[in-house]
Amino acid sequence: MEKSHLNWVSLVKYFFMINLVLFGKPGAGKGTQASFLKAQFNLIHISTGDLFRNHISNQTDLGKLAKSYMDQGDLVPDQVTIDMLENEVDQNPQAKGFIFDGFPRTEAQAEALDLFLAKKEMNISATIALEADDEILIERLLERGKSSGRTDDQDEDKIRNRFEEYNTKTAPLRAYYTNQNKFHSVNGIGTIEEITTRLTHLINSL
Repeated sequence: MEKSHLNWVSLVKYFFMINLVLFGKPGAGKGTQASFLKAQFNLIHISTGDLFRNHISNQTDLGKLAKSYMDQGDLVPDQVTIDMLENEVDQNPQAKGFIFDGFPRTEAQAEALDLFLAKKEMNISATIALEADDEILIERLLERGKSSGRTDDQDEDKIRNRFEEYNTKTAPLRAYYTNQNKFHSVNGIGTIEEITTRLTHLINSL
Protein backbone atom coordinates (compact mmCIF):
# COMPACT_ATOMS: atom_id res chain seq x y z
CA MET A 1 0.00 0.00 0.00
CA GLU A 2 2.83 2.35 0.93
CA LYS A 3 4.65 1.66 -2.36
CA SER A 4 1.44 2.21 -4.30
CA HIS A 5 0.94 5.53 -2.54
CA LEU A 6 4.49 6.60 -3.40
CA ASN A 7 3.97 5.69 -7.04
CA TRP A 8 0.78 7.76 -7.11
CA VAL A 9 2.55 10.74 -5.54
CA SER A 10 5.31 10.43 -8.13
CA LEU A 11 2.79 10.38 -10.98
CA VAL A 12 0.97 13.42 -9.64
CA LYS A 13 4.29 15.24 -9.25
CA TYR A 14 5.39 14.28 -12.78
CA PHE A 15 2.22 15.34 -14.56
CA PHE A 16 1.07 18.33 -12.54
CA MET A 17 4.28 20.22 -11.80
CA ILE A 18 5.00 23.04 -14.21
CA ASN A 19 8.68 23.22 -15.11
CA LEU A 20 9.57 25.81 -17.72
CA VAL A 21 12.70 26.79 -19.60
CA LEU A 22 12.49 30.46 -20.59
CA PHE A 23 14.37 31.83 -23.60
CA GLY A 24 14.59 35.33 -24.94
CA LYS A 25 17.05 37.73 -26.48
CA PRO A 26 18.31 40.63 -24.35
CA GLY A 27 15.49 43.13 -24.02
CA ALA A 28 12.74 40.61 -24.74
CA GLY A 29 11.27 41.04 -21.26
CA LYS A 30 12.24 37.62 -19.97
CA GLY A 31 12.93 38.79 -16.41
CA THR A 32 9.72 40.80 -16.22
CA GLN A 33 7.59 37.92 -17.46
CA ALA A 34 9.35 35.41 -15.21
CA SER A 35 8.31 37.53 -12.22
CA PHE A 36 4.65 37.44 -13.30
CA LEU A 37 4.69 33.70 -14.05
CA LYS A 38 6.38 33.01 -10.73
CA ALA A 39 3.60 34.79 -8.86
CA GLN A 40 0.73 33.55 -10.99
CA PHE A 41 1.60 29.85 -10.98
CA ASN A 42 3.47 29.73 -7.65
CA LEU A 43 6.74 28.74 -9.33
CA ILE A 44 10.33 29.14 -8.19
CA HIS A 45 12.38 31.26 -10.60
CA ILE A 46 15.93 29.96 -10.84
CA SER A 47 18.27 32.33 -12.67
CA THR A 48 21.62 30.63 -13.10
CA GLY A 49 23.32 34.03 -13.15
CA ASP A 50 21.87 34.86 -9.73
CA LEU A 51 22.64 31.32 -8.55
CA PHE A 52 26.33 31.67 -9.43
CA ARG A 53 26.57 35.10 -7.82
CA ASN A 54 24.92 33.86 -4.60
CA HIS A 55 27.11 30.78 -4.31
CA ILE A 56 30.28 32.76 -5.00
CA SER A 57 29.42 35.65 -2.65
CA ASN A 58 28.42 33.22 0.12
CA GLN A 59 31.59 31.19 -0.49
CA THR A 60 29.78 27.86 -0.60
CA ASP A 61 31.72 24.78 -1.68
CA LEU A 62 30.07 24.97 -5.11
CA GLY A 63 30.76 28.71 -5.29
CA LYS A 64 34.44 28.19 -4.51
CA LEU A 65 34.62 25.41 -7.08
CA ALA A 66 32.98 27.55 -9.77
CA LYS A 67 35.23 30.50 -8.95
CA SER A 68 38.35 28.31 -9.21
CA TYR A 69 37.49 27.62 -12.86
CA MET A 70 36.49 31.22 -13.57
CA ASP A 71 39.72 32.57 -12.05
CA GLN A 72 41.67 30.38 -14.48
CA GLY A 73 39.61 31.72 -17.38
CA ASP A 74 38.02 28.31 -17.88
CA LEU A 75 34.38 27.47 -18.45
CA VAL A 76 32.60 26.13 -15.38
CA PRO A 77 31.77 22.45 -16.04
CA ASP A 78 28.08 21.73 -16.64
CA GLN A 79 28.00 19.38 -13.65
CA VAL A 80 28.80 22.25 -11.27
CA THR A 81 25.80 24.19 -12.59
CA ILE A 82 23.61 21.08 -12.38
CA ASP A 83 24.72 20.59 -8.76
CA MET A 84 23.73 24.19 -8.01
CA LEU A 85 20.34 23.65 -9.65
CA GLU A 86 19.82 20.42 -7.72
CA ASN A 87 20.67 22.19 -4.48
CA GLU A 88 18.10 24.91 -5.26
CA VAL A 89 15.40 22.39 -6.19
CA ASP A 90 16.05 20.40 -3.00
CA GLN A 91 15.61 23.56 -0.94
CA ASN A 92 12.09 24.03 -2.36
CA PRO A 93 10.39 20.62 -1.92
CA GLN A 94 6.88 22.13 -1.82
CA ALA A 95 7.29 24.07 -5.07
CA LYS A 96 4.63 23.60 -7.73
CA GLY A 97 7.30 23.97 -10.36
CA PHE A 98 10.35 25.88 -11.52
CA ILE A 99 11.34 28.41 -14.16
CA PHE A 100 14.86 27.70 -15.43
CA ASP A 101 16.38 30.93 -16.71
CA GLY A 102 19.86 30.94 -18.27
CA PHE A 103 20.22 27.18 -18.38
CA PRO A 104 20.39 25.18 -20.56
CA ARG A 105 22.44 27.01 -23.17
CA THR A 106 23.63 23.97 -25.16
CA GLU A 107 22.17 20.64 -26.19
CA ALA A 108 24.53 18.84 -23.80
CA GLN A 109 23.22 20.99 -20.96
CA ALA A 110 19.62 20.26 -22.00
CA GLU A 111 20.34 16.54 -21.86
CA ALA A 112 21.98 16.95 -18.45
CA LEU A 113 18.94 18.88 -17.20
CA ASP A 114 16.58 16.16 -18.43
CA LEU A 115 18.63 13.50 -16.62
CA PHE A 116 18.76 15.53 -13.41
CA LEU A 117 15.00 16.13 -13.43
CA ALA A 118 14.27 12.48 -14.21
CA LYS A 119 16.16 11.54 -11.04
CA LYS A 120 13.71 13.79 -9.17
CA GLU A 121 10.75 12.23 -11.02
CA MET A 122 10.22 15.56 -12.78
CA ASN A 123 10.40 16.74 -16.37
CA ILE A 124 10.39 19.91 -18.45
CA SER A 125 6.79 20.85 -19.26
CA ALA A 126 7.64 23.39 -21.95
CA THR A 127 10.35 25.65 -23.26
CA ILE A 128 9.13 29.12 -24.17
CA ALA A 129 10.93 31.61 -26.38
CA LEU A 130 9.85 35.25 -26.25
CA GLU A 131 10.24 36.36 -29.86
CA ALA A 132 10.71 39.97 -30.93
CA ASP A 133 12.11 41.85 -33.91
CA ASP A 134 15.78 42.75 -33.48
CA GLU A 135 15.28 46.42 -34.36
CA ILE A 136 12.58 46.84 -31.72
CA LEU A 137 14.76 45.16 -29.11
CA ILE A 138 17.73 47.37 -30.03
CA GLU A 139 15.57 50.45 -29.45
CA ARG A 140 14.46 49.06 -26.09
CA LEU A 141 18.00 48.29 -24.98
CA LEU A 142 19.44 51.62 -26.08
CA GLU A 143 16.66 53.36 -24.17
CA ARG A 144 17.28 51.14 -21.14
CA GLY A 145 20.98 51.90 -21.36
CA LYS A 146 20.30 55.58 -20.74
CA SER A 147 19.20 54.79 -17.18
CA SER A 148 20.72 51.37 -16.42
CA GLY A 149 24.31 52.46 -16.81
CA ARG A 150 25.10 49.13 -18.52
CA THR A 151 27.66 49.75 -21.24
CA ASP A 152 26.50 46.71 -23.21
CA ASP A 153 23.07 48.39 -23.50
CA GLN A 154 24.61 51.56 -24.93
CA ASP A 155 26.47 50.20 -27.95
CA GLU A 156 24.46 48.91 -30.91
CA ASP A 157 27.32 46.73 -32.19
CA LYS A 158 27.62 45.03 -28.80
CA ILE A 159 23.86 44.48 -28.72
CA ARG A 160 23.91 42.86 -32.17
CA ASN A 161 26.80 40.62 -31.05
CA ARG A 162 24.71 39.50 -28.08
CA PHE A 163 21.84 38.71 -30.43
CA GLU A 164 24.14 36.68 -32.66
CA GLU A 165 25.44 34.74 -29.67
CA TYR A 166 21.84 34.03 -28.62
CA ASN A 167 20.94 32.81 -32.13
CA THR A 168 23.99 30.55 -32.27
CA LYS A 169 23.39 29.01 -28.87
CA THR A 170 19.62 28.58 -28.97
CA ALA A 171 19.31 27.14 -32.50
CA PRO A 172 20.33 23.61 -31.39
CA LEU A 173 18.08 23.90 -28.32
CA ARG A 174 15.13 24.87 -30.49
CA ALA A 175 15.61 21.65 -32.46
CA TYR A 176 16.20 19.59 -29.29
CA TYR A 177 12.96 20.68 -27.63
CA THR A 178 10.97 20.71 -30.87
CA ASN A 179 11.79 17.00 -31.21
CA GLN A 180 10.21 16.56 -27.77
CA ASN A 181 7.17 18.66 -28.77
CA LYS A 182 8.05 21.09 -26.00
CA PHE A 183 9.22 24.19 -27.86
CA HIS A 184 6.83 27.16 -28.01
CA SER A 185 7.30 30.63 -29.48
CA VAL A 186 5.40 33.55 -27.97
CA ASN A 187 5.12 37.00 -29.50
CA GLY A 188 7.11 39.27 -27.20
CA ILE A 189 5.85 42.52 -28.73
CA GLY A 190 3.06 44.40 -26.98
CA THR A 191 2.28 45.64 -23.50
CA ILE A 192 3.54 43.68 -20.51
CA GLU A 193 -0.06 42.65 -19.79
CA GLU A 194 -0.64 41.42 -23.34
CA ILE A 195 2.49 39.28 -23.29
CA THR A 196 1.62 37.91 -19.84
CA THR A 197 -1.81 36.93 -21.14
CA ARG A 198 -0.27 35.05 -24.08
CA LEU A 199 2.09 33.17 -21.77
CA THR A 200 -0.72 32.38 -19.34
CA HIS A 201 -2.91 30.94 -22.11
CA LEU A 202 -0.02 28.80 -23.32
CA ILE A 203 0.83 27.44 -19.87
CA ASN A 204 -2.81 26.72 -19.07
CA SER A 205 -3.05 24.70 -22.29
CA LEU A 206 -0.12 22.42 -21.45
